[in-house]
Amino acid sequence: MAKMKPIHPGEILLEEFLEQMGISQNLLARETGMSPRRVNEIILGKRSVTGDTAIRLGKLFGIEPEFWMNLQSRYDLEQAEDRFSPKVKITAGRYKDLVKK
Repeated sequence: MAKMKPIHPGEILLEEFLEQMGISQNLLARETGMSPRRVNEIILGKRSVTGDTAIRLGKLFGIEPEFWMNLQSRYDLEQAEDRFSPKVKITAGRYKDLVKK
């Protein structure tokens, strides 16, 4: 079974927020004080959601900024796993019994 492609926060922003609410990228840019280019790059997955962006989106949509940061962190981790996990030569869990619980 093929692994699904990681979903960028910009895709969620577009499909679950902007399209559902009938908000254009330009209106989002104006309402948040972000440049239209910045908004478009996030939507296209060419730019990450930063703390600043998360705060702006959180305020506009009335949700916690952590929502946006968690989406970005998850996306970044999935990208890293795809890219680096096969190359990392570490015995999994080798020292797990030594970690204090």
